Amino acid sequence: MFHVKHEAWTRSADLLGVDLSPAQVAALDAYEELLADRAIPLGMVASGDRDHLRNRHILDSIRAAPLIEGSEGYTADLGSGAGLPGVPLAIARPDLRFVLVDVRSRRVAFLELVVDTLGLINVEVEQRSVETLPPTFDVCLARALAEPRKAWTLADRVLRPGGRLLYWAGRRFDPSTGTPEGVVVSVRATPGLADAGPIAIMTRQ
Repeated sequence: MFHVKHEAWTRSADLLGVDLSPAQVAALDAYEELLADRAIPLGMVASGDRDHLRNRHILDSIRAAPLIEGSEGYTADLGSGAGLPGVPLAIARPDLRFVLVDVRSRRVAFLELVVDTLGLINVEVEQRSVETLPPTFDVCLARALAEPRKAWTLADRVLRPGGRLLYWAGRRFDPSTGTPEGVVVSVRATPGLADAGPIAIMTRQ
């Protein structure tokens, strides 16, 4: 059974340009189980997504792995919730450091459980508002956080000079009207996930 699961994960990840080791596949499997067993009952993930956790949430998160440079070592997942996209990306990119940020104690407790259970040594969990973070991050992640302008306003506070926001946009996202002034935007589509909107990469002009 593990071999079948491994093949399914690696086949999907290959389409996204991500290489996964057996240990990474095992971690993703364990995280998928935690989402189903803990996050859904706690209301962190919609119950209707139970049969779609892999494609709709985990692989949707992992598709950003090739977009983060190795030199961008410090990444904040803003309003991390159940750990999406931060946890899958931390599994896929063990060379990077991730901070999962959420102000809600129940979600922070779940994130700490995930980190401990999976042994993610490249992940920290912070219970605090985004506004109180220091401006030290190379990359910020925003998935199901807020509309583009508000997400950028939050990220802009905590990004170092030259830092970037990766924003999971909807399929109808229009960079000509949906982004703030003074921001350079590039859009990356993901053909391997037909139902997913693009990831918008935002930087200061």
